[in-house]
Amino acid sequence: MRSYAIGDIHGQLGLLQQAHRWIEADRKRCKDPDAPGGDLGDLVERGPDSAGVIRFLREGMAGGAPWEVLKGNHDRLFEKFLSAPDWQDPNLRAGFTYLHPLIGGAETLMSYGLYRQTAFHLERARAQARDAVPPEDIDFLRDRPLTAQIGHAFYVHAGIRPGVPLAQQQEQDLVWIRDPFLMDSRDHGPLIIHGHTAIPRPLHYRNRVNIDSRAGYGGPLTAIVVEGREVSILSEAGRERLSPH
Repeated sequence: MRSYAIGDIHGQLGLLQQAHRWIEADRKRCKDPDAPGGDLGDLVERGPDSAGVIRFLREGMAGGAPWEVLKGNHDRLFEKFLSAPDWQDPNLRAGFTYLHPLIGGAETLMSYGLYRQTAFHLERARAQARDAVPPEDIDFLRDRPLTAQIGHAFYVHAGIRPGVPLAQQQEQDLVWIRDPFLMDSRDHGPLIIHGHTAIPRPLHYRNRVNIDSRAGYGGPLTAIVVEGREVSILSEAGRERLSPH
């Protein structure tokens, strides 16, 4: 079964639109216009147009596009910043708030028209963001699923907890895990397609494929097509087989 995926976007609307054009071109070549595709989460933070990314995906899905958009840790951070002021992500170090420079929340707020001051006051920024962010954007982020399985591929933002059945995985692992998932070479059943851990280029590890190619840090955005357990990278030139290493 053919399916498509796009890695961590981080507010890069132009790269996202380009990746979707590559996917549409591949669908046409395969004469398979309804082949499902989706994004592995981290729609927001760091890049210049998180608001545009959310709107593009939300409106596309509302219009019937065969996409699925998963939830990443940054998407959850943004949604909780707006809807649950007392919530603290267990994976953030003490003292980290949504506006810490390493998170990139200020860039997300700027994409909604908020002015970047030398240092945002957290509660003032939250109040301004609640006025600026459309409720449908918040609902869209809140309602994103954590995983999707299509044929032999299991799509997730960060990865899975090795040894735990897929149906029993915990949200915190699905959006945050690195080790021990990244160090585990066992067959997990389906091929795990994930992002979250930024690397210079996508890599196929036989039991998993990482497609976070650092778009949040100025790198490219990766789009792939999966057929069975075979993976190809998409570009303007077409397909390039991603061989296991």
